[in-house]
Order: sequence, then structure tokens, then C-alpha cells
Amino acid sequence: QVQLVESGGRLVQAGGSLRLSCAASGLTFSNNVMGWFRQAPGKERVFVAAINWNGGRTSYSDSVKGRFTISRDNAQNTVYLQMNSLKPEDTAVYYCAARAGAVLSATALAYNYWGQGTQVTVSS
Repeated sequence: QVQLVESGGRLVQAGGSLRLSCAASGLTFSNNVMGWFRQAPGKERVFVAAINWNGGRTSYSDSVKGRFTISRDNAQNTVYLQMNSLKPEDTAVYYCAARAGAVLSATALAYNYWGQGTQVTVSS
């Protein structure tokens, strides 16, 4: 049974930093592209970042490029999202997702497995 468990979300002031973690089990982690998505209240889930199996390729949404960094540790079956210079508009539930194969994707439907999400709230 595949499980993705996010952690690290909390209330933070604008300009601050957070690191989200997503621990995976039940799958061959290094065979999967990992992605982060977020969903604000009343809005659809949107792409944040993705990383290929060895971290050699990454992709970011324009809204977070230069502020967020995705990384992974295959020995720990964990993917991270370092978030710096946080803004109130970054407030959302953040989800990690796994996609079998090697192709990065910004489309939620392309991902096979999802975590339960972790809440990030950025106060102004």
C-alpha cells in the first residue's frame, strides 16, 4: 500500500521560511517523479514543483520560481520543499504526489499517488 505523508506545515509570517517533507512508503521511490501541488480555499489544486528520480531535473511554477526549492533523498524515501520569502498568497494546503516514470509533469492527473496534505498559512 502506497503512502505519502507530508509534514512541516504551520503558521509563518510573510518573508519567513518553511521546509515541507513528504515521506513515501510502499513504492520504489527512485522510480518515481515527485511533485508538490497546493490548493487554496475555494480554488483548484495547482502545480508547485516537480523533481525527477535523481534530482537532476526540476520544474517550478512561475509563482514560486526563485523562492522554492524541491529536493529529494532517495535513501530516506523523502522529498522536500524548501520555501523561502513566503507571501500571504502562498497560503494553501500543500500536497505531495508521485508519478511513475521519468517525465516531469505539472498536471495533477498525471500523478498516481497523493498525500493527505499539510496546511501552510502565511500571515501578513
